[in-house]
Amino acid sequence: MRRFLVLLPPFAWLLALVAAPVAILAGIALSQGAPGVPPFLPPVSLAAGWQGTLENILTLVQDGYYAGSFLRSLVVAGVSAALCLGLAYPVALGIAAAREGWRVPLLAMVLLPFWTGFLPRLGAWIGLLRDGGWVNGVLTGLGVTAGPLPLLYSDAAMYLGMVHAYLPFAVLPLTATLLRRDLAVEEAAADLGASPWVVFRTVTLPLSLPGAAAAFLLVFIPAAGEFVIPELLGPPEALLVGRVLWAEFFQNRDWPLAAALAVALLVLLIAPIRLFQRLDEGGSRRGASPPSRVGGTAADGRRPGVLR
Repeated sequence: MRRFLVLLPPFAWLLALVAAPVAILAGIALSQGAPGVPPFLPPVSLAAGWQGTLENILTLVQDGYYAGSFLRSLVVAGVSAALCLGLAYPVALGIAAAREGWRVPLLAMVLLPFWTGFLPRLGAWIGLLRDGGWVNGVLTGLGVTAGPLPLLYSDAAMYLGMVHAYLPFAVLPLTATLLRRDLAVEEAAADLGASPWVVFRTVTLPLSLPGAAAAFLLVFIPAAGEFVIPELLGPPEALLVGRVLWAEFFQNRDWPLAAALAVALLVLLIAPIRLFQRLDEGGSRRGASPPSRVGGTAADGRRPGVLR
């Protein structure tokens, strides 16, 4: 009975704030658009049967416009996650190599962008990248370009905004993984003559792969449904699923089709979400019981690596 009372609040929270909204969204996705408030007919009132209720799902499958938006969203999310991961590695390695007293201030600096609003940060990028902004002003003043470059409303500006917004999500799990690695293995490889790049490629990188995968997924999952950054910084032709969903909901007022888009995006992200959960659970198990050393000997009786 005590276990039931302990688990009741989180289960009620999940039911009210996660399961119920998803169920309502799925119900709207199986509805049919109609004039009125709300602008749809519930599935139970449809006379067309199951074919009518699945009309929105069939539209997503058959219409290349929506399939293309999903594909472009996944590509943008993958590229953004790869860029964040590439930039997160030197930052995470630097934090992990720093003295213990410096790690918290360095992590606070990584999280510093979160202390300001999201829209003001994007507004700052707009001011920097516009034709009369600081970046074009510096390039023109130095004679690098004869006139302003079209930096704003481009793929480069969109990816710049994505990396700026999601880089901390890649740095934090990667730093946690690198802090748990055994430095004796790297020092043993260096003692055997391996260069720093070889040590990173053959020792550090394999040991940090679970954290790298978690960092990649932690950026990829929210970036796949991003709307604000492509809308404010991206090119007009960057029709990602977030922008298409917003247009269907607010401009076309086709709530059933917009709900179907949201449900389809959720289904696509179930696999990476589950993979991230498994990686997180595996990392927690590995980090829960590190080998303890007593008198220079590990608890299982093995001698630790030779240190310089």
